[in-house]
Amino acid sequence: MATPAPVRGRAAQLVQARLPGPGRCRASLGNCGATRNPGAFPAAPAQPRPLPGALRAPSCRSPALGCSGTIRWAAQAAPPGPALAGESVVTESPTPAVDCPKVGGRGYGHIVVLGPGGVQGGGITTPHPPLPAESVGQPEEASPEEQPEEASAEEERPEDQEEEAEEAVAAAYLDELPEPLLLRVLAALPAAELVQACRLVCLRWKELVDGAPLWLLKCQQEGLVPEGGAEEERDHWQQFYFLSKRRRNLLRNPCGEEDLEGWCDVEHGGDGWRVEELPGDSGVEFTHDESVKKYFASSFEWCRKAQIIDLQAEGYWEELLDTTQPAIVVKDWYSGRSDAGCLYELTVKLLSEHEDVLAEFSSGQVAVPQDSDGGGWMEISHTFTDYGPGVRFVRFEHGGQDSVYWKGWFGARVTNSSVWVEP
Repeated sequence: MATPAPVRGRAAQLVQARLPGPGRCRASLGNCGATRNPGAFPAAPAQPRPLPGALRAPSCRSPALGCSGTIRWAAQAAPPGPALAGESVVTESPTPAVDCPKVGGRGYGHIVVLGPGGVQGGGITTPHPPLPAESVGQPEEASPEEQPEEASAEEERPEDQEEEAEEAVAAAYLDELPEPLLLRVLAALPAAELVQACRLVCLRWKELVDGAPLWLLKCQQEGLVPEGGAEEERDHWQQFYFLSKRRRNLLRNPCGEEDLEGWCDVEHGGDGWRVEELPGDSGVEFTHDESVKKYFASSFEWCRKAQIIDLQAEGYWEELLDTTQPAIVVKDWYSGRSDAGCLYELTVKLLSEHEDVLAEFSSGQVAVPQDSDGGGWMEISHTFTDYGPGVRFVRFEHGGQDSVYWKGWFGARVTNSSVWVEP
């Protein structure tokens, strides 16, 4: 049988013991309790080369191996090829026999010796230049990074064992809970932990997390269920929960509180856009929402502005947009003046990842006549449904101008614009 090629390296090496007999010596795992039994093994060579450090034959007490197994070496020919000076040579050969009382068996294993210089182990003697005297007594100590994980691991502390025992008892207790009680326990956890961790615990928990009752309970606890809402009314309470938690106006600065911040593709026709305080000259108050204090006023030529909403950046994932296709609701409020007529227009597009138009709504040019009563504020809205897969962006654009071509800001007024993804 061909001799395996030697493995060379300066660091301490560790080779797993392989025992084909009734048991295995777990030398690589440590805690071996083998006792010395020289008579059970082949005779050692007449003058064996001394092993470096703590692995001198015939006993195995390497701190790296964590084993006290007894080994007798059988001489064999050196592997072909010259060894390099100052390097360790490791070869695997099923020669030293080991008695290991931990597993109740004996057999042949693989052993490697720590340290630089000549190596004897596994019945293999490698020809090396003479070792310096100081290198024979103690092997080179491997750094913690070089130590095998099994060799450096300490025995489990009693505190850890107690903690594991408590966790096991708690897990068993939860597993025995009736389903209604377990649902209440799970409903108290954050939604992200339920989806990312709890549904991976076991098949029972996965079915509970994927089922409707848990998410209906969470919706009820957090006040998200409409009045009279019941489990039969929805197939996907989990989606309803996540959409409800994310429900908000996706447009930034819809009322001009930050001037034109957040708006893009701004066209300043005539004297351009101007932000004014409600009710403004020849205008009326916005009574539909008391929090609205300002509006955008257009001029004597078309003024336009837009926003592009990245739905994925806002927390709506691809699978939800492509399969569930939640309703996308667009709203805008516009008004004219009591002393001048104006024009208003709204265009909303649903765009793909590459900004292809997948769905579109346009109001066309809406004429607002001069009204001595101020005209009041009017709402325009549109809901996108069944728009197909691939929607990733929403482009919202509106604008206006006056119809009398007067210098100043006599054009359409807009405020409280919004884009919502509805549950």
